[in-house]
Amino acid sequence: MGKTLVVGAGGVSHAAVHKMAMNADIFTEITLASRTKSKCDAIAASVRERTGIEIKTAALDAMDVAATVALIRETGAELLVNLALPYQDLVLMDACLEAGCHYLDTANYEPEDVAKFEYHWQWAYQDRFKGAGLTAILGSGFDPGVTSVFATWLRKHKLKTIRQIDVLDANGGSNDQTFATNFNPEINLREVLQEARHWEGGEWKTSPAMTHKVEFDFPGIGPKNMYLMYHEELESLSSHFSEIERARFWMTFGDAYITHAKVLESVGMTRIDPVMHDGQEIIPIQFLKTLLPDPGDLGAETKGKACIGDIATGEAIDGSGEKTYYIYNICDHQDCFREVGSQAVSYTTGVPAMIGAAQVLSGNWKEPGVWNMEQLDPDNFMDMLNAHGLPWQVHELDGPVTF
Repeated sequence: MGKTLVVGAGGVSHAAVHKMAMNADIFTEITLASRTKSKCDAIAASVRERTGIEIKTAALDAMDVAATVALIRETGAELLVNLALPYQDLVLMDACLEAGCHYLDTANYEPEDVAKFEYHWQWAYQDRFKGAGLTAILGSGFDPGVTSVFATWLRKHKLKTIRQIDVLDANGGSNDQTFATNFNPEINLREVLQEARHWEGGEWKTSPAMTHKVEFDFPGIGPKNMYLMYHEELESLSSHFSEIERARFWMTFGDAYITHAKVLESVGMTRIDPVMHDGQEIIPIQFLKTLLPDPGDLGAETKGKACIGDIATGEAIDGSGEKTYYIYNICDHQDCFREVGSQAVSYTTGVPAMIGAAQVLSGNWKEPGVWNMEQLDPDNFMDMLNAHGLPWQVHELDGPVTF
């Protein structure tokens, strides 16, 4: 149905591009671009081997608007899928506006020099995209992304309103590494070490990072410690579902991860400001990233499952009173690796990026403007999750969560 330009050549891109190639009736021509073209070429070779589909590759500095505009025009891309760093969201949106191209990403904008991610920078583009007749889809990963679509599906088919919602993200996978992050180490550590924030009673409540811990028995995994964190879907869900009284995000971490992260923070290795080292200016967290394993290289040795979903409580559509539902996906790391050569964390972000892109190219999500996932019709997206490797299930619980 359309020509697609994918920017970024990390683990998520690896999974997304493979899944795009497996749906060649929708993604008629794919170009993969990154600052390091050799990474694109390696993904293209894997796609060719696994699917027989040829994709184009290109070198691109995503911070160079003129270069991105030129590549969009050269490839004839109808849609740019941003799987690069969140620092690059705004410049890629600028390029899409100039070139007349639709836009989709998986994570909201974050300034490189401030560990703070919010949607207001991207929401400010609403009038410009609407005026240009272009669509921008924000956060088409799993969380954010699928978790927001889950909420909308519940609100369409099960609950008239959502009074409270908890997003739960558990990675039960393990590998042979002493310390490794699930995704880009720089972004992961910036996110994890921020103060926790959740929406309650019409305002944001804050607490120190990694201090609120609860044990939860995850389907397909078992009991795991999860920690209260801030995540961007809390901002968009509380903004677009005005009836929400409380919205929280939880992610699991092992004791060893917490210990390593706190030690690295205490000695300054997670700093994002420049420091002088041996007469050269470096940013400690970027140096740390070069020392840590690349999550995209850990697929073969990662075993176990991930479980991500929502627990939502609200007024039932059928008038039967208040109900609570748990809607989630269970994803096996080794199954993902066998299919596309990625572990489950990359897969659970890359597949929804492909499905969101398919919604734009097929015309299901084509309203001009800037949209979060919970603002869009969920049904075809939910069907595609079942058909393309991320089957979901929903169960009614006895009552609201007590943690």
